[in-house]
Amino acid sequence: MPHTRNRNPSPIPEVTWDTGLKEMNETWKGAIACLGVAVFFVMTIGIIYWQVVDQPNKNWILKGSFSGLIWERRTHSLVIQTLTEDKTFVEIDVGNVGNPDVEVPFVRNLCWLNKTEFCYTWDSFAEVKISLETVDESQTECYSLTWTPAHCHVDLKDCFSMVNVSWYGGAGVRTPSWPINNANASMQPFIISDLRDNPSGYGSVLERYFLGSSGVAVLVAPHIPLHVGVESRQQFCLQSPSSMDRMPLQYTVCVGQNIKAIHQEAMQQLSVPNRILPNMDVLRLPFWKFLVNVDSGLKVERELRTFSNRLRRHRLGEGVISLNEHSTSLLSNMDHDNLNGRRKTSKRQIRDLPFVKLLNISITLSPFLRVDSRQFQASLQDGTEDHWLSLPSGPQGHPVPLLTRWRGKYCVKLNITNPEAINWFLDRVSSLYAHLGMEYIILEGSEGNPFEEQALQPPPGLAGDEYIGLVADLAERIGDSAIVTSGTRSSHKPLFIRMSPLQSDWTYSGLKGIIPSLLHHSLLGYNFFIPDAVGGSLSDQLITDEELFIRWLEIVAFLPVITFQTPPWVCGEDWVLNLTRLYIAKHREFVVPLILKYAEEWQENGSPIYRPLWWISPSDPVTFAVDDEFLIGDEVLVAPVTERGALQRDIYLPESEFQWQDINNGQVFDGGTFISNYPVSLEEVPVFRRRRF
Repeated sequence: MPHTRNRNPSPIPEVTWDTGLKEMNETWKGAIACLGVAVFFVMTIGIIYWQVVDQPNKNWILKGSFSGLIWERRTHSLVIQTLTEDKTFVEIDVGNVGNPDVEVPFVRNLCWLNKTEFCYTWDSFAEVKISLETVDESQTECYSLTWTPAHCHVDLKDCFSMVNVSWYGGAGVRTPSWPINNANASMQPFIISDLRDNPSGYGSVLERYFLGSSGVAVLVAPHIPLHVGVESRQQFCLQSPSSMDRMPLQYTVCVGQNIKAIHQEAMQQLSVPNRILPNMDVLRLPFWKFLVNVDSGLKVERELRTFSNRLRRHRLGEGVISLNEHSTSLLSNMDHDNLNGRRKTSKRQIRDLPFVKLLNISITLSPFLRVDSRQFQASLQDGTEDHWLSLPSGPQGHPVPLLTRWRGKYCVKLNITNPEAINWFLDRVSSLYAHLGMEYIILEGSEGNPFEEQALQPPPGLAGDEYIGLVADLAERIGDSAIVTSGTRSSHKPLFIRMSPLQSDWTYSGLKGIIPSLLHHSLLGYNFFIPDAVGGSLSDQLITDEELFIRWLEIVAFLPVITFQTPPWVCGEDWVLNLTRLYIAKHREFVVPLILKYAEEWQENGSPIYRPLWWISPSDPVTFAVDDEFLIGDEVLVAPVTERGALQRDIYLPESEFQWQDINNGQVFDGGTFISNYPVSLEEVPVFRRRRF
C-alpha cells in the first residue's frame, strides 16, 4: 500500500509556518528584482558613458607604411597622420554628411577584411569608399576618396583645414595670394572666368590641384562637376552640387616626406611626360602694347609708323608691337577680298603694307563675332550658322546661335567642336598672316561658359572648361606663334600664356600681386607666361607714377617677357628712359640664359623654372609664407621692393648649407639668414646667387 506521510508533530500550527515561508519568498524576490533593475541601469549608464565619453575619439580606418587615416568621431573629421601621431598632414571636415547633430561612429568597414579599402554608408544620404595606395619608390601614400550621393538632392562637401598648413594651387583670383590662406572666394563653379567681367570669379590659370606645406597634395578628378570656396585662414572646400545624375565627389589625397617631394610626385599625375617647349624667341624682345582710338585701318597704319619711329628715336631697340583686337580688326577689314581668299591688292596697299610687314607685330583674335558684322550676316545666309555655339534646333530644324556679350557688344562665339568652323578660323589666320605678316597671335576670350552663365545645359564636350582646352588645341595647330590667355590641363603644350591684367597701384591687385601670380603659374606647370604690362593694364590709362613704373619694371625684368603699355618717355625724365634700356638689356643678357637653362630641366622632369623659397628649404616654415621673393632655378634669388617709398627691405635667404652673394655689391651671406632693413636704392633690385661654402 502506499506510504502515508506523518503530520508535523510540532506544537506550532502548520498554517503559521506556511505563511512565514511565503512572506520570505516574496521579500527575496523583490530584492532580486530590484538588484536586477539596478544592474541593468548601471549597464545602460556604462554603455552610454562608453559611447559618449569613454569611447575612443580616434578610430584608425586605414594604415600604410608611415601614415594612416583616422576618423575623428566628435568633429566628424578625417585626419591623415603619421603612424606615430607626431605629425598631422591634413584634416578634412566631413561634418556636412548626414545629420551634424548626430555622432557617427564611422568604424564599420563594409569592405570586409580588405586592409587597403574602407567603405561606409549613411542611410539615405551617401556612401564613401576610401582606397589606400602606397608608392614605395617615391615614399608617397595616396588615399582615394569617392563620395556617392544616395539621391539627387544631396550636396557633397568636404573642407580642408588651413590651421597650421599653408596651401597653394587651385586657381588664380583678382587679388593673388601666396599661400591661398589669405584669399576669400565664395562657393562657385570651379571654372575660369574673365576677371574683367567677373572680378569675384576664378581666372587665368586653373588646375584641380592643391598643395599643402605639411607634405600633402589634393588632386580632384578631372571631369566631375566641382564647386570650390575659400574661407580666409579657415578652410577651403570642395563641393559636388546636387544633380539628377548623382555625380560623385571624387579626389585623391597624397602625403609624403615634405612639400617639395609631394609636389614632384603629384606633378607626375597632373602633367604628361611629353612636355614641349614653346617658341623661345618670345623671350628675347619686349612687347609694346599699341593703344589707339581710331576708326580706320589707314589711321592705324599712320599711328603705327609714328609709334615705331618713337621707339627708334628713344633707342629702345627692337621689340614686338602688340595690336589689340580692335586694331587687328580695322587692319584686316581694309581688304575684304584679300581676307576672303581673292588676292586683290590696291595701289595704296602695295605702297603701305611693306612698312607694316617690316615691323615685329602681334595681333589679337578672339572666338567672338559681332552680330552686326558682315561675316555673321553672311553665315546666316549661306547656311553656316552652325559655326557658332547654338541652342537646340528651332522649328525649321536650323540651329539658333547663342547670343552673348564680349567687350560690351552682342556677339556669337565660335563653335570650336565643329571642324568646319575650325577650318574657317584657321583660314582667317592664314589670310591675316599673308596680309600683315605678324610674328605672334594672341588668342583671347576663351574664358567662361556662355551656356552655364545663362543656366543652359551645354552640349556634349563643352561643359565646364572644355572650351579652353579646345582653344589650346587650336593654338597648337596655328603653330608656335600663338599665345593664349588662359590654361587648364594644358601646361605641357608649347604655348605662352598671358597673365591677367592688374591694377595700377601698390596693392595685391596691382604690384604686390605679381610675385604671388608668377609663383602660382609656375607651381601649376605654366612656366612660359607673359606678365602684365609695366605699371598695370586693367585700365587703358597711361601711368605717370615714376616710382611705380620703375619698381614694376624691376620685377618683370626677371620674368620671361617684358611688356609695356605706358612708354617710358611718358614719364618725361631721361633717367627713366636710361633705366628702361638697362633692364631690357639685363633681361636679355642675364635672365634669358637662366630661363633657357631651367627650361630643359622642366622638359625633363617637370620642375618649375620660377620657384618659391621652400623649393630649396622644404622643411623651413619661414619659407612657406614668403610672397615677395622668388627663385630662378636653384641658383638665383630675386627680392624686389614692393612697398611705396621704401629704400630698404627685409630679406630671407634660405638653405643653411649654402651661401648667397649679392651680385650688385659682392656681399656674401650665410643661408638660413634673415637680413633686416637691407638698403635698396630706387634704381636697384636685390639679386643673390647661391654658392657653396
